[in-house]
Amino acid sequence: MKMISRLLIVTSCLAGFGVYAGTPDFPHLQTTGYGEVSATPDMAEFTVKVVETTMTAEQAKQTVDKVVTDFLAQLKEQGISDDNVSSSNLYIAPQYHYPKSGQPELVGYRASRTVNVTVNQLSDLNQYLDIALNSGINQVQNVQLKVKEQAKYQDQARQAAIKDANAKAKSLASGFDKEISGVWRIDYNAPNNQPVLMRSMAMDARAESNTYQDSTIVIRDRVDVIYKLD
Repeated sequence: MKMISRLLIVTSCLAGFGVYAGTPDFPHLQTTGYGEVSATPDMAEFTVKVVETTMTAEQAKQTVDKVVTDFLAQLKEQGISDDNVSSSNLYIAPQYHYPKSGQPELVGYRASRTVNVTVNQLSDLNQYLDIALNSGINQVQNVQLKVKEQAKYQDQARQAAIKDANAKAKSLASGFDKEISGVWRIDYNAPNNQPVLMRSMAMDARAESNTYQDSTIVIRDRVDVIYKLD
């Protein structure tokens, strides 16, 4: 018991040292700056899926493969390069009925494949979704709006976050009759900004009109700063 107690004490001391090891031993203040910019999307990615259930595995496979092949062929006719299209391998699984008593009964096979498409011109998005419909695709998993100059907007958001951190620091220092004499530490982790996720929807929901082009993307950033005080 004594050894366990000593181990707990040592562990607690080490944990405490880890918390305070990075704390400066001079007057300071810490702020977090936030920045964001709004951008109009000019491109998109969408993922569609075809799912079919038939009595045999081979029939399910053939049906799904034909839909995907037709869809890819029509996209190629529209001038979409192979680099902007990717499709998954076939997934197939048996389907069972589970009665209240007795053994499960095999009722068919479900096959599925997904296709991801990058649309370089947002105005073409609805057209490509219509092509998916006409090809036999029966699910849209998501539509993601993007901007081609992501790095430019991210830098604008970062600069706004820096200005926000500086403004907060000056206001706080002034409120306590102090002055900022420099920056001691800057902590920054590049944000993982995800494109706008419009919605998941069934393919029978055709009435999307031009809502995609009416959307905006908000790109955010943040920075943590520790300032020296006089």
